[in-house]
Amino acid sequence: MFSGIVSSVGIVNQIIRKNAGAVLTVQGGEGFSGFESGESIAVSGVCLTVRDSTKDTFTVDLSTETMNRTCFKSIEEGVSVNLERSLTPSDKISGHFVSGHVDCVGRITSIDHKSGEIIFCFEYPTEYTPYIIEKGSVAIDGISLTAFSCIGNVFSVSIIPFTFSHTNLASRKMGDAVNIECDMIGKYIYKACETILLSGNTDKQVSLDMLRRQGILK
Repeated sequence: MFSGIVSSVGIVNQIIRKNAGAVLTVQGGEGFSGFESGESIAVSGVCLTVRDSTKDTFTVDLSTETMNRTCFKSIEEGVSVNLERSLTPSDKISGHFVSGHVDCVGRITSIDHKSGEIIFCFEYPTEYTPYIIEKGSVAIDGISLTAFSCIGNVFSVSIIPFTFSHTNLASRKMGDAVNIECDMIGKYIYKACETILLSGNTDKQVSLDMLRRQGILK
């Protein structure tokens, strides 16, 4: 479990593709070292398990599911990745609960530099629209952010200068693929509502209008 607060920005040292999977070696960023075999690290929002390490690098396996579900399918050596160690019971949760299980790959459609903020706009697969809501939490490459201007399968986030300079967003450009994890609690609630409201009726889908009619949303 993670919080979506990036600890460091690392660099992909090496990627070795094997059949449908891969082996990834990452150089930890400043202060991000001393790895233990078996520990979980979120790499750009993907929960991965350390299998080998040196003082400042760690190696992980990428399964077929990970390659298919995330933007690691096209990752290249030398790119920046966001790093976060798993939470401990004593850690402060400044973001939101992030599982490290990526839902889908989105793409940056615009980057707008404004005074005191940078607005990123993302497009993502339409089947995930029920899980990304106005002012709801979303993890982009492992960064805990708040979605707004949610129209169809597009949403925006506001990035403050500190987040921009302390994550891989500083090196992102329009058209880049990003890992998206929808709010975990929201997904559970939606699934529960779907199970209760649509029991025995497989031809319908839960919609925001249906939830409002049932008094679940206002």
